[in-house]
Amino acid sequence: MNTAAISIPAPRVLGDVISRSRLHDIQLVLAGALFVGLMAQISIPLGFTPVPITGQTLAVLLVGASFGPIRAGLAMTTYLLAGLAGVPWFAQHASGWHMASFGYLLGFVVAGSVGGWLASRRADRKVLSAIASMLLSSVIIYAFGVTWLGFALHVSPSTALAYGFTPFWLGDLLKAGVAGLALPAAWKFVKQ
Repeated sequence: MNTAAISIPAPRVLGDVISRSRLHDIQLVLAGALFVGLMAQISIPLGFTPVPITGQTLAVLLVGASFGPIRAGLAMTTYLLAGLAGVPWFAQHASGWHMASFGYLLGFVVAGSVGGWLASRRADRKVLSAIASMLLSSVIIYAFGVTWLGFALHVSPSTALAYGFTPFWLGDLLKAGVAGLALPAAWKFVKQ
């Protein structure tokens, strides 16, 4: 009798620790979208720009690195599509795409997927590589967000940067640091 040992592959991202079935994957995707929607409600409007300070970007960084590229991309896409369908869970209870900050939401899909891809290659295991991964994801969000903002407001690139990057970069640097510290710390609790 030949008995082959069944081996479960080592987790590539934190989501692999939780998810062992398609049902779990679906639950993670929905939970990720909900988490971003909830964090969007942490919103501080600024009088000089249509872009508020929010908790969304931190949520995108955490979901991306925790879920891997496919689940993170699906979670961000679910978040985006539900908001387009009328769920008021974008910042300041907004929905739809007719807002100057919509480009950031598009960037969430790409940034979540890229952050997940980097995490699946172990960028989330050490603090420096995790922070670098979070910073790259943040740059992607800004690339989409500031570009859309400039076109939506019909302003120059320098004005778009002044409205959509300058007031936020320090806070997003802190968010990248928090996420970059949280992921390696979480791995310390996981049997690998």
